[in-house]
Amino acid sequence: MAIQHATDATFKNMMQTAGVTVVNFWASWCGPCKIFAPILEDFEREISGSVNVIKVNVDENPVTSSQFQIMSIPTTLIFKDGKLVYQESGILPKQILKELTA
Repeated sequence: MAIQHATDATFKNMMQTAGVTVVNFWASWCGPCKIFAPILEDFEREISGSVNVIKVNVDENPVTSSQFQIMSIPTTLIFKDGKLVYQESGILPKQILKELTA
């Protein structure tokens, strides 16, 4: 499964899946987001569909971004069965993503 892109209109429905979901809040002008993007893509390839990976562009989706009080990017949220269990700003190493979603 490829990384999915959520909008304010689709985010809620996309989060109604069981299991683990990683949500990355980002923007196209964000330097650290550009560094984190290939890490997230490698992570998504290696977990082979066992974790949902969703990206939310903060500039295009202000409602969802404000709902989670995103103040800096990149910010990663991890949900388990629809419940927020982890939130951190900055670039996360792939190994940490694997540990957090195991």
